[in-house]
Amino acid sequence: MDPVLLESTLAQLGQPAFRARQVWEWAARGAQGYAEMSNVPAALRDELATAVPFSSLELVQEAFSTDGTVKALFRTHDGRSVEAVLMRYHDGRHSLCLSSQSGCPLTCTFCATGAMKFGRNLTAGEILDQALHFRREHEVDHVVFMGMGEPMMNLDNVLETCRRLPAVGVTHRRTAISTVGWIPGIERLTEEDMPIRLALSLHAADEQLRSQLMPVNDRYPLSEVLAACERFYAVKRRQVFVEYVMLRDVNDSALHARQLAEVLDPTIYKVNLIPYNPTGMYDGSPRATIERFRAVLEEHGLRATVRLTMGRDIDAACGQLKTASEKKSRAELDALRAKVDRLGS
Repeated sequence: MDPVLLESTLAQLGQPAFRARQVWEWAARGAQGYAEMSNVPAALRDELATAVPFSSLELVQEAFSTDGTVKALFRTHDGRSVEAVLMRYHDGRHSLCLSSQSGCPLTCTFCATGAMKFGRNLTAGEILDQALHFRREHEVDHVVFMGMGEPMMNLDNVLETCRRLPAVGVTHRRTAISTVGWIPGIERLTEEDMPIRLALSLHAADEQLRSQLMPVNDRYPLSEVLAACERFYAVKRRQVFVEYVMLRDVNDSALHARQLAEVLDPTIYKVNLIPYNPTGMYDGSPRATIERFRAVLEEHGLRATVRLTMGRDIDAACGQLKTASEKKSRAELDALRAKVDRLGS
């Protein structure tokens, strides 16, 4: 539901301000439509059904994993594709992974979304409607902005969504925004009153290798990104989560682990090692390699966990959100590995 359109429509209809709150409260609690809103006059419900679509997104399809994960593909009013994921954990958590853009302009080489043509920023209503879609079927309690796009490049709409998430069931302390290191966004989040968590998509501690994997590193070098994260910690006193996707023979050696430990202060950072779900260009690191990597980090005093991979069988896991896959050739992979070898020599 587009809150801005709702409020402007009610104002045009001469309705009191509390009507917008009534309608929003119903939507946030998981109402299936205007017909359920028993304390809203029937005639007004009919007018709203005509003037304000109950969702700004059209559901195209859903995929259901054997582990309980659900991936939804939506289409916006102008034909843009958007995906979002519900992850249901054994401990009872219902966590949402939301998209902030259709496609992504930053072209990280390991990410399927980065291979898509960038569409546009999503509105706050379009981001919120991803959460409301799942709320109509399930209680939800965690949100991470780690789907399609770079949230810090659309921070106005992401933060507007965050302000409304508590009504849906997700507190600010259970909301996290992930970034590849978009420093202006990190700095702005540092000044926000909402106690939202920060997650940094890092993936290599060596500047040259990180630039190979994530071209944004040329614009915002890792050393400057980490300085911004440390300012965030100094103000918020909340640890920064570091996401590190494990790419076989690319960033998963003991040397890479030592480099990572050297640049991260254990007081400030906690590392999540992410088993990679192949999207065409890379292979994922074997489990034994991931465990050795984790052990090296912990030997250097850095707390690290291996993320539970969800939704692998429906392409819903980290790095796989996409609507059209652009296959990368084996030759491209060999060329990148050759560059990595040269960097290490």
